[in-house]
Amino acid sequence: MTESVDVVLIGGGIMSATLGTLLHELQPKWKITAFERLSDVGQESSNPWNNAGTGHAALCELNYMPEGADGMLDPAKAVSINEQFQQSRQFWSSLVERGVLEEPSTFVNSTPHMTFVRGEKDVDFLRRRYEVLKEQPLFAGIEYSEDSRVINQWAPLLMQKRRKGEPFAATRVPSGTDVDFGSLTHQLFSHLSDTGTQVLTNHEVHSLKRQKDGTWLVKYRNSLGRTPGEIKARFVFVGAGGWALKLLQRSGIPEIKGYGVFPIGGQFLKTTNPAIVAQHQAKVYSQASVGAPPMSVPHLDARMVDGEASLLFGPFATFSPKFLKQGSMLDIIGQVRSHNLWPMLRVAFANPDLITYLLGELMKTHAKKVDSLRVFMPTAKDDDWSIIQAGQRAQVMKKDAKKGGVLQFGTEVIASADGSIAGLLGASPGASTAVPIMLGLLKRCFPEQYPEWEPTLRALIPTLDEHLNDDPAAAESSMSATAATLDLTA
Repeated sequence: MTESVDVVLIGGGIMSATLGTLLHELQPKWKITAFERLSDVGQESSNPWNNAGTGHAALCELNYMPEGADGMLDPAKAVSINEQFQQSRQFWSSLVERGVLEEPSTFVNSTPHMTFVRGEKDVDFLRRRYEVLKEQPLFAGIEYSEDSRVINQWAPLLMQKRRKGEPFAATRVPSGTDVDFGSLTHQLFSHLSDTGTQVLTNHEVHSLKRQKDGTWLVKYRNSLGRTPGEIKARFVFVGAGGWALKLLQRSGIPEIKGYGVFPIGGQFLKTTNPAIVAQHQAKVYSQASVGAPPMSVPHLDARMVDGEASLLFGPFATFSPKFLKQGSMLDIIGQVRSHNLWPMLRVAFANPDLITYLLGELMKTHAKKVDSLRVFMPTAKDDDWSIIQAGQRAQVMKKDAKKGGVLQFGTEVIASADGSIAGLLGASPGASTAVPIMLGLLKRCFPEQYPEWEPTLRALIPTLDEHLNDDPAAAESSMSATAATLDLTA
C-alpha cells in the first residue's frame, strides 16, 4: 500500500528546510517527508561555496536601489529587502532561543557591508543614495566617505597603492552579516529529522501526478540502487533549485505555462592567506558591468565557513546548460515546450548585452580575473588567489503581454490554483529572504489554516505583517534584540 503523508518537500536546500521547520512548528503532528537527490542536504545553491553568503539586506547592493529615468532614487525596494531580512533574523533568533539552532557563530557572523565606487558619476550616485538611505530607520548607522584615510580604516585592501587623483567613495554599515546557509540548512534538517520528519537523501523525485482525491502521487527512485518508490501527499513543495521548473512542468499545472529558465554559473577567486584575510573584514559591493545581470555585481567578501576565514572575489560568469551543478547537459533543451518557446526567444533577442557579457566572461583567464580584482585590491597577486566553482543560478524567463518574454531577476513562487503544490523559481536574494518567501507561500497555499497559525508565527517572528521601517523605535528594538541573540556585535 502506498504511504500517505501530509507534506512532501522536494530538494534539500534552505527553502525546503525553512518551510519544513515552519510547518513543524505550526502542525507538529503532520507527517513530512523530504527528498534530496544528492548524498547530503545543502549541497547546491545553499552550499556556502556556491553563494556569497551575504545576508542580503540592501545595505550594500546598488541594484536594489536603481536610479529612475527621472534621476530620482526610490528606496522602496531596498527597504522591502531589508524588511524581509529582518524577518529571517527574527526567525533564526527564535530558533536559537528554542535550541533548534546551535551557537549563532556556526551559521551567522557580524561582517560590515560596504559599497565602493570609482569615477565622478558613480561617486555622485553613491552620495545621493546615502542621503536617501540615512533617513530610513532600517539603515540607521550607515556611513559615507570620500576620504582615503577613512576608507583605509574600514577596508585597507581597497586603498593600498590606489592611484592618486582618482574619485572614489564608500558607504559602510557595521551591522551587516555573513551567513553560512549550508550550516543553517544542515541544522534545520537535523532538527526536523530528530523530531519525526523523514529526510531521504540519494532519492530523486521524477514524477508528480495529481490524483482524483486531490492528493499528489510522488514517484521517486533511490539514486544509488535505482530502486523505485512512491508516496502520496496532500501538499508538495518543489524547492529543487533549477530543477523545480522540470518537476513543475511534469506536474501538469497550468500555472507553469510560459515559464523557462536561463542557467548562469559562476566562479570566485578565493584566498585563505592569513596576512591578506586579516586586512579585510567586510563585504564590499560595487557597480555591475554594462549588460551584466544583477547577480554578477562584483564584490570582495570576507567569509567564515566551518570556522575558517577566507576572502572571495567575483563572481565571474560561466555557462553550462545544466540547471544545477550536479544536473544534466540536456537541461536547457529539455525545458522547451510550445508554451515557453516564444518567451524564451524574445528574451534572447532582447538581451544582446547579456550575451556579450557572458562571452566576455568566458574568455577571461586566471590572470584577467585577478586584473578585475585589482580594481578593488590594487596589490592583488596572481599566486595568492585560486579559482573555485560557484553554484548554478536559473534565472526566470516568462511571458510578458507587451514584450512577449522577459528575463526576471529575483525569486518567484509558482502555485496551483488549489494551493496543493508550489515551487520556487529564481535566484538572489533567495536564501536571505527564505523566511518571508515561505510565509507568503503559507498564506497563499493554506488560506484556511493561516489565520489560526498567526499567533504561533508571531511568537516566532514578533513583527509579522508589520513595517519596521515605519516605526524607528520598533526598528531599533527589533534589530538590537536579534543582534543580541545572534551575538552580532558590530
